[in-house]
Amino acid sequence: MLKGVLITLFLLWVTFALAINWGGASGELFSLFVGNTDAIRSGEVWRLVTPLFMHMYTQEIGHIFTVLLGLYFLGSSLEESWGSRRFLKFLLLTGILAYAVQFVAGLLLPPYFRERLVPVAWFGAMPVVDAIAIAWALSFKGRTVLLFFVLPVSSRGLLLMVIGMNVLMVIAGAGNYAGHVALFAGMGAGWLFGAGTPSPARRWLLKLKMKQLANEEAKLKHERKGRVQRSSLRVIEGGRAKEDSSPDDKTWLN
Repeated sequence: MLKGVLITLFLLWVTFALAINWGGASGELFSLFVGNTDAIRSGEVWRLVTPLFMHMYTQEIGHIFTVLLGLYFLGSSLEESWGSRRFLKFLLLTGILAYAVQFVAGLLLPPYFRERLVPVAWFGAMPVVDAIAIAWALSFKGRTVLLFFVLPVSSRGLLLMVIGMNVLMVIAGAGNYAGHVALFAGMGAGWLFGAGTPSPARRWLLKLKMKQLANEEAKLKHERKGRVQRSSLRVIEGGRAKEDSSPDDKTWLN
């Protein structure tokens, strides 16, 4: 599944780069699929999903290759541990949730903070890469990964590095294609859906189901008790009396 995701992202990037840079296509074609608060508010809800597949197509290749390398080095271990189905659900869910949170932030934040934290247009799978990094660090505690084949990083070091870099980017006012809110939301989603098996979200869901089942059982007991009280039937205990009774006091029902 990871190989399919990597190939899909790369082919989409190549397609847009060739079409716009060499084929004469308008950059408006790319703009139709990026995130935009006003456009989503007006009903273009596909922009919560399609930005995950869009990466900067002109003058640089760093954007797409950072995403591909991040997914490759950390995603393979998670897919092997979780299975392809959970892994793919994790990728889509964390990405969509990250951009949905950013859309809401774009609506609610005061202009001063919105201009600094939410770009006019956002795109790219970096929120998913951050989510995978957090999930990997919390799922494989004590392990080390060789980033870019040469840089050994422990799970704790990776956790601190990802969080620290995003905090420093906000402090420095550094721009990014995804948006700061989406990156932090991606990290939160990585913890929520990927920190262990079961994940915190799964554990909360199981606890909620157990509580619902307990409430249903208590309701059934109460209803059964009410039916017995309303009926004209009564329970008559039979058999021998209690063992501590004297032999002469034992009662038998024939």
